[in-house]
Amino acid sequence: MRLAIVSDIHGNLPALEAVFEDIERRGVDAIVNLGDSLSGPLMPLETAQFLMAQDWVQLAGNHERQLLTAPADKRGASDAFAHARLGAKEFAWIASLTHTHRLSADVMLCHGTPASDLEYFLETVEPNDFRAATQAEIDARLGSVDAALIACGHTHVPRVVHASSGQLIVNPGSVGLPAYDDIHPYPHAVETGSPHARYAIAEQRDGDWSARLVAVPYDHTAMAALALENGRPDWAHALATGRMP
Repeated sequence: MRLAIVSDIHGNLPALEAVFEDIERRGVDAIVNLGDSLSGPLMPLETAQFLMAQDWVQLAGNHERQLLTAPADKRGASDAFAHARLGAKEFAWIASLTHTHRLSADVMLCHGTPASDLEYFLETVEPNDFRAATQAEIDARLGSVDAALIACGHTHVPRVVHASSGQLIVNPGSVGLPAYDDIHPYPHAVETGSPHARYAIAEQRDGDWSARLVAVPYDHTAMAALALENGRPDWAHALATGRMP
């Protein structure tokens, strides 16, 4: 079993197309998308149309939930941009998605953690620190999930970690946004340090799961220019460099 895992596309269709081409070249049995697919100042409608045409298992991230439920005066700039460009078909598709999915007895998919689409699984935010989560924190966030492979997104940080039980937890990183900042629960920045589009391949052989993190080049310069054209110099810098200004 070879499973391609994508997440956090954020409306970056050229990055997604480059990842999809790379996946097709490598060959997999299935592709799954862990959510946060559309929000951002890039190509939300075109990205939605691409995803809706696929037969992948797809999740809702916190931004899909916010696109559906947040009142107009509470939407952030990225959600507001996407919301203004989506139509009834796209909103109906978003409403059909869930933030977790048990793909099989062996595989659990979630956007953040099994309990929350906002919680970081493999990282922890403190008042003055953004750090890798401890073993105890990871085990607590895993809860009672017994799948051998757990795939999560949300933080945009590519990482492969074992729980103390031996279960494999994979964050593929972000297809479309290699750096961002946030104020919840405390101000912090996440930076991967390169503009590559990220995804992961998980493979099961003889009952054991392994994972490979993949970084794919694409025309990030054009997407940085589009973000700047749409009034988001922060996104332009992140897309061009993998770092926050």
